[in-house]
Amino acid sequence: MEPSIFTKIINGEIPCHKVYEDELTYAFMDIYPIQPGMVLVVSKEQIANIEDLPDELYDAVMKTAHKFMRALRKSYPNKFKIAMQVEGLDVQHVHVKLFPIDNPAEFHALAPTTEPNHVELEQIAEKIRSNL
Repeated sequence: MEPSIFTKIINGEIPCHKVYEDELTYAFMDIYPIQPGMVLVVSKEQIANIEDLPDELYDAVMKTAHKFMRALRKSYPNKFKIAMQVEGLDVQHVHVKLFPIDNPAEFHALAPTTEPNHVELEQIAEKIRSNL
């Protein structure tokens, strides 16, 4: 299997706005977020389907996701919910998308219309890191 874009990010081949790393998981800001504050939590091991994760890795991904749901709640206290999507569609690498929302319409991705604002992304990343 070719290395995914997430594997390349984890390996430092592609820059990112990293917010967390441990032995089994890696978390960073999505440059085309569904909503501002969207964090991606990925397994460091490239596995395409969540059901194929070994129990230890599944538990680690979900524990890291839970940690970020709490950090997002602190970072965005006025948002109604912290949404979670588990994916591996566009990128064949298990990833959990976490983002603050107020209503069901905000749960769906919009096509990006501008280039990522890296200054803003880094400011958001710092805000979330401070709430871990």
